[in-house]
Amino acid sequence: MSDDVEKTTPEASAASEAPAAPDAPAASDAPAAPAAPEAPAAPQAPAPKRRRVLLTVLPFVLVLAAVGGAAAYTVRTVDGADRTVTTVVWDGSGPKPGLDPAAKADRGRTDTELSRLLMPVPEGYRLGPDIGELGNDGETSGAEATAALKETGRGLAGKQRRELDAFFDKLRVKGVAHRTYTRGVSVPYARTGFDDLVLSVRVVEMEDERAVRTMHERQIALLNSFGVLRKGPKIEGHKNATCYRMPKDGKDPLDSIACSAYEGGISVTVEADGPKPFSASTVAGLVKEQLDHITSPGESI
Repeated sequence: MSDDVEKTTPEASAASEAPAAPDAPAASDAPAAPAAPEAPAAPQAPAPKRRRVLLTVLPFVLVLAAVGGAAAYTVRTVDGADRTVTTVVWDGSGPKPGLDPAAKADRGRTDTELSRLLMPVPEGYRLGPDIGELGNDGETSGAEATAALKETGRGLAGKQRRELDAFFDKLRVKGVAHRTYTRGVSVPYARTGFDDLVLSVRVVEMEDERAVRTMHERQIALLNSFGVLRKGPKIEGHKNATCYRMPKDGKDPLDSIACSAYEGGISVTVEADGPKPFSASTVAGLVKEQLDHITSPGESI
């Protein structure tokens, strides 16, 4: 497989895709805090370390970036390897799968409205590795997700944390569902090697559609401000989807793509990684399939 992505500098990407300067949200939405221009400090970390931390932090940034005042906190997280955001952001047992004799378990659960928003496991793939205690096909209630999000504000000043908590409350998260997919040799995969491709999809349903759009726009501006992410593939038919590739690292055998998108009140995060060479077009096709499934569910598993 080959790299299908048109190479574009991070500066060009930021100029064309960011809806506003990264520091604008901090000036209007957040309390006095270290200014967002601190963001470029992230590239100072050693390349392998930076890539690893970005890979862990990215899904989290896609939420925190919504709050301008949290930008500096996010940058400190990215810059410090010891704060890799324990991606147990959606901690909690969540709704338990009900009995569904008609369901094809190997294609994913369908017992809740939110789980049905996740695309069925495609032909040639299978359910992937577990994500901590959440397993490989789980769901978390809105209350649990909101409580977990608020925990991310630890370390912020009192006023900042209160405003961050208030923002998360305003999002009115209804629930979070995730599913992992893999293609390749059936062996353990811990972002270290053997499977051909591992895909992780997370959908977050919120009551406030406007907040979903605003969050997406701000997160893209912040991610562009890091100046280290490469431009990812475009997703055909979905203008509200933006993808990034991790920084090039000749010594790392893996490559990764992360995409953020939204459809109405649904926020979607897709992460894909696997050994080089890495097919961006394959990932783009899977992201398109997921977003198409949300807009036109069609098949019932």
